[in-house]
Amino acid sequence: MDPAPFRIVGLPGSIDNDQYGTDMAIGADTALNTVVEAIDKLKSTAGAHQRAFVVEVMGRRSGYLALMGAVASGSDWVLIPEEEMDARWHYKMIEALGRGRAAGRRQDVILLAEGARHSDGLPIKAETLTEIIKTRTGVDARVTVLGHVQRGGSPSAFDRILAARLGQAAVEYLAGPDPTPVMVGLVHNQPAATPLSEMSSKSQAVNDEIDQGHFQAALKLRGRSFLDSFEMFKTLARAEPKQALTDRGRILLLTGGPDAPGMNAILRTALRMARDVGQDVVGARYGFGGLARGDIWDLNWMAVHGWINRGGSELGAIRHDLTDEEIAQMADQIKAWDIRGMIAVGGLSTYLQVQKIMEAREQYRALRIPMILVPATIDNNLPGTEITIGADTALNNIVDAIDKIKYTAGAAHRAFIVEVMGRQCGYLALAAGLATGAEMELLNEDGITLDSLRRDIGTLRQGFAQGKKLGIVIISEGASPYYDTEFVRRIMEAESGGQFEVRQTILGHLQRGGTPTAFDRVQGSRLGAHAARQIMQDIEAGNTDINVIGIERRGVAVTPYKEAMLMMDWESGRPKEQSFLAWRGLVDTLAKPDPVREQR
Repeated sequence: MDPAPFRIVGLPGSIDNDQYGTDMAIGADTALNTVVEAIDKLKSTAGAHQRAFVVEVMGRRSGYLALMGAVASGSDWVLIPEEEMDARWHYKMIEALGRGRAAGRRQDVILLAEGARHSDGLPIKAETLTEIIKTRTGVDARVTVLGHVQRGGSPSAFDRILAARLGQAAVEYLAGPDPTPVMVGLVHNQPAATPLSEMSSKSQAVNDEIDQGHFQAALKLRGRSFLDSFEMFKTLARAEPKQALTDRGRILLLTGGPDAPGMNAILRTALRMARDVGQDVVGARYGFGGLARGDIWDLNWMAVHGWINRGGSELGAIRHDLTDEEIAQMADQIKAWDIRGMIAVGGLSTYLQVQKIMEAREQYRALRIPMILVPATIDNNLPGTEITIGADTALNNIVDAIDKIKYTAGAAHRAFIVEVMGRQCGYLALAAGLATGAEMELLNEDGITLDSLRRDIGTLRQGFAQGKKLGIVIISEGASPYYDTEFVRRIMEAESGGQFEVRQTILGHLQRGGTPTAFDRVQGSRLGAHAARQIMQDIEAGNTDINVIGIERRGVAVTPYKEAMLMMDWESGRPKEQSFLAWRGLVDTLAKPDPVREQR
């Protein structure tokens, strides 16, 4: 009998995110957040002293950290290995920085990937950049090399979940019939196996193209998303639009409540992508109500400077239920301001207000304009997208809070019930459970019964009996119309058998606060760019369609509004299909105190 083949499965772990066969490598999101947080801090001192900072990040053969860091931080210039440098690249950089200063920027941030090269192939040094800036502009320039700090720190929620999902997929592959050595990566938000030989050869192919000076080929091999982000950054970093305003009417931007981290990234990018080609843009303060009142802001290029790292919405975002009178007033304002298209950023309330506008189109001709909805809410409960802008920041806020709670829980032999937001959607609770190693997650999708509570508490008691020092229970707000967080706490206390104490923490609006994560900034920028392009195409074609632009498995997707609304389960207040629920089995398995014994 032939011996069983030795099985090998690799997982992508690299902060450079330079491996073929995965859209994201484990560690890249954490490193990117470290880069962005460092630049946010540097901008404060740079602005106070009107300095230029050259920030060197890792990436010997990959510009991922530098490029996405530049997009997410609103930096002014980026140098990456995949870009072909002509002999006058430094003159162009100095000219661009000078235009930025003339436009009102008080500081300059240049991101340098450690593998960036001159046109002759020699490496570009951070010290060389600062000397060029000092000599040709007279601006005080400093260097910050982030180095191995990019590898350190607590993993982000995204990296924790990615590692768990790929680990599960690797074990399942090993248990399968195919003996081919593979790497299991994340492709279109799903685990996928790529033969190791193919992964190795195609990853090396990018390096070979760079070494041979074939930079366009290297960029192509990085993929469409990388190339689109590079082109988008070039537009965002300009000090002024490329084209003067043309007489094409206006596009309106607004944000509906409640606010979500990352909204400003959407607004900033949508405005600049439109203004760059001569399209005028205005913004309505405080959503649809502001539009009805005529509270409209004529936005210019520099109006959104500095918005990228701010939480909430600079336009203001509040829930507002439109009346018939206000819809009539909106029609008048749209006509008066010559608004030809609208981009509305927000959550479920925003979707519902657009429904009212659509129904009023027969009565008010001015409302027959194309509209784009961009999903932004921490609840992740919207159709037409797998993830909403703001959810990643909220999730990281929850994970950070639970990490802190664990220290006191472990010291005192306690179980903590942590209530999180989400309305009728359990995404935040389940994702936080997976990212923090929680013992129980009580979701709206599952509901709560006394039998399920008794079973879960029994499992928790078993864990403490086997030496567990703490327990974390995460409950979605409104997980049950009958059993609230305090009721669950009392039941757990009564059924603990004296093995642990029980405390509760309601995180509340802490989850909405803070600066947006790199994920929300980058993805918000991507959606803002696509929304601007789509609305301008619709205006030019004379379309009056209403669409949702979201993030689906294959990237940015456009879904007709009516089709998106049919994806909702209105009785439960969430989409009929929620891809994150596929994690439930993994979460339950990881929470078991002794899975082998339970199977006997």
